[in-house]
Amino acid sequence: MSGRANPNELLARAREEEARAGRGRLKIFFGAAPGVGKTFAMLNAAQRLAREGVDVVIGLVETHGRAETEQQLLGLDILPRRPVEYKGTTLAEFDLDAALARRPEVLVLDEFAHSNAPGSRFEKRWQDVEELLAAGISVYTSLNVQHIESLNDVVSQITGVQVRETVPDSALEKADEIELIDLPPDVLLERLKAGKVYVPDSIAPALDSFFRRGNLTALRELALRRTAEWVDGQMRRYRETNSIRAVWPAAERILVAVSPSPASSRIVRAAKRMAAGLHADLIAAYVETPRTSRLRARDQDRVTETLRLAETLGASTTTLSADNAAIELVAFARSRNVSKIVVGKTWRPLWKESLFGSFVGSLIRISGDIDVYVIRGDSDAPDEEHISAEPAVRRSGAMAYAGALGLVLVATLIGRVLPPTFDAANLSMIYLAGVIVAAVWLGRGPAVTAAILGVAAFDFFFVPPALTFRITDAQYLVTFAVMLCVGLLIANLTTRLRDLLESSRTRERRTALSYDMVRGLAVASNREQVASVAVKHVHDTFSSDVSLLVPAGNQPAAPLESLASAGSPDWIDERECGVARWSFDHAKPAGTGTRTLPASAGRYTPLLTPRAKLGVLACRATSPSATASQLLLLDTFANHIALALERVDLIEAQQAAKLEAESERLRGSLLRSVSHDLRTPLAAISGAAGTLLTSNLEQAARIDLTQSIAHEADRLSELIANLMFATRLEAGVSLRREWMSLEEIVGSGLARHREALASRPCRIHLPDDFPLLRVDNAMLPQVIHNLIDNALRYTPRGTPIEIAAWTTDSQAVVRVADEGLGLADRDHTRIFERFYRGAEKRPNRASVDAKPQAESHPSSGLGLGLTICEGIVKAHGGRIWAEPNQPRGTAFLFTLPIERPQPIVTPESDLAEPKAPDGEAA
Repeated sequence: MSGRANPNELLARAREEEARAGRGRLKIFFGAAPGVGKTFAMLNAAQRLAREGVDVVIGLVETHGRAETEQQLLGLDILPRRPVEYKGTTLAEFDLDAALARRPEVLVLDEFAHSNAPGSRFEKRWQDVEELLAAGISVYTSLNVQHIESLNDVVSQITGVQVRETVPDSALEKADEIELIDLPPDVLLERLKAGKVYVPDSIAPALDSFFRRGNLTALRELALRRTAEWVDGQMRRYRETNSIRAVWPAAERILVAVSPSPASSRIVRAAKRMAAGLHADLIAAYVETPRTSRLRARDQDRVTETLRLAETLGASTTTLSADNAAIELVAFARSRNVSKIVVGKTWRPLWKESLFGSFVGSLIRISGDIDVYVIRGDSDAPDEEHISAEPAVRRSGAMAYAGALGLVLVATLIGRVLPPTFDAANLSMIYLAGVIVAAVWLGRGPAVTAAILGVAAFDFFFVPPALTFRITDAQYLVTFAVMLCVGLLIANLTTRLRDLLESSRTRERRTALSYDMVRGLAVASNREQVASVAVKHVHDTFSSDVSLLVPAGNQPAAPLESLASAGSPDWIDERECGVARWSFDHAKPAGTGTRTLPASAGRYTPLLTPRAKLGVLACRATSPSATASQLLLLDTFANHIALALERVDLIEAQQAAKLEAESERLRGSLLRSVSHDLRTPLAAISGAAGTLLTSNLEQAARIDLTQSIAHEADRLSELIANLMFATRLEAGVSLRREWMSLEEIVGSGLARHREALASRPCRIHLPDDFPLLRVDNAMLPQVIHNLIDNALRYTPRGTPIEIAAWTTDSQAVVRVADEGLGLADRDHTRIFERFYRGAEKRPNRASVDAKPQAESHPSSGLGLGLTICEGIVKAHGGRIWAEPNQPRGTAFLFTLPIERPQPIVTPESDLAEPKAPDGEAA
């Protein structure tokens, strides 16, 4: 039957449909192992679409030299592959940009789990597929079961091969269609031996390792199960989309209800036998209601033990929370497409079931098309253990019942002091008020007692004849019945309301605790901070000794060590470390409250994520037992901690990878620059020296060659000096500041370029009243030197160079401009990077005189000159930038702070040392 979906479901469905609008469709050709024919089937389907007039393009297909596969490519458009240079090798990769530009209706892209070459837009091919689907392009792709992330460990255990290229399960779940390509192991082995899977040299090793018959059988089962799970998910989504509440028993799934009853473990075992006979999945669920939130410690332990038993039997377990257990259990069963519910018999008196109903009766009444099995458990169980499956709630003590009696006495005294004319019906309200007080403060039992005693007291003291239980007017029987029913109803409703309030407070506290931990973990930036926040929250929540244990050096096989502790850290001895190691290795809880090593001092919860095992949360509680809700909260904490650890690990790994990539880039840039820029002076020195040694030259020629050697040696020395200068700036340098005039700084920077500047105009505009600057007189002139050198290198002879300066409120601004070709737009933001040389920084070849200035001894040949300028200026508290010069060329500007007050300069001589203000050392 069909039902009406609630508004939240309709809204979520509308959002999902909106997200899928305009999105391409993904079809995966799925197989158990290489060679089953996935690529062949995929290309065959592509050929059928092409014959139907669909625009099909081959993005990338790996034929592995198989002739029958290559034949399937005939007649289909094929995108050229994109060459990628990697470690001296040219790789042919899928061209995502070309595919997006081509925009076919269907793109065939082989090997869904492939890792792209470094430098590609995305790291994995499945990310390329996501981009294509978002662009509205449908994709056909292929995948083997061993590449699914969640099955990685299972496949490794079966085959002994660790698969590195994986696809997240979420990418598989988003597929619109999965076509299973299946071959029996014997047929696949025959294909392998015939050379239809691998080249001949690889056949023997494959038969001895991955392609063993047992491996192929196990992988085939995994592929079949995974496909069945996907189909089951599609069926559930269809039922949700069409608001179909009826269960479709396409596959058997059994739900067993866990209770605090001693018979509950036998019910679970019986359900397991039923599931094994039907080859069905088994789910064990415990529903915590307001009544069961206050179970005795013995019953709480029994619930926990039963859930652990279900886990050991292979069932998936869950703990639900609701006001009505039957309604919640049926709702959960429908959400999981459960076909059968198994519960135990309730042993309650017939009158109690007639008055208050029963859990089993309610479950059967609302179960609809879900079969309900009510079983007794093992037939040879002792009779004394066949107790009610209803939870044992907290019983009120004698003082509570005495209080109920006191409330009835108070109500009677109030009635006795009232005037005789006071109507008897109003007197009954006083007794009902006492019932409400008893229900709120004393509990259900005392409230019921107060209702019964109130009726009796009302009859005895206020109904004529007084002080007897005789009734002369039959209408009072109706009054007594209504009064008793209303009293009982008020007692039950008030007690239930109180229980709901306590349950809400418990849930609110649990949510607040989880939120506090998540908020603390969110701001942690490393493992130590995550561990510190985690153990503090667990310690404060459970009043227990807590330690977070992780493998030393983040190596799974290494011994566990404590990352952080709260409470006493000395309780984890060698024996407890062994329990923690077992929990980590087997990825299961161990210790107190579990079925594994229960005699241990603490409880050990593994910290697991879909990617890895990260550690163990060790907790020694000071209280003797823990409730099911407490254990659920502890498991929730463990999940939060594991995710936080994984997050910081991924951030650190990303930063390390980024740093390594940057170091590799800089190393390559340095090698390229050094090999190019050092080779030129070395070649000149070597050639001149060889000529001097082997030729009989005139004196003038020998002098020219000697000067050339000295010239190139100076150039080589300056290149090496720049490398050393850049290294010092990177490591950090301390400035030796002293007061200097800008004229001195500019003059020192120009001194080494006298010869080169002789062939071109150099205009300098410095105000006479320019303030003194407190700078390092060895470093700042290097800025002027490098900027002038940059202008000389990249402008033709005769091109003017201009140096100007001015001041703002607190800064001095220096401008060095040329009238060369200028910078490309993209170079303005990158020109100060190490080893970077702009694309347009080339000598002007438009005229004969436009030559690089060899006389300038360029110091920026390595692409370090401007980097050094930026480092020096920033060290002085300023900034440097480049901007276009008018009408042409490039201008470099930098600022320096002007310190106040200025020193006093004596007038005797322009060369006199300035006096520092306030006794400051110059």
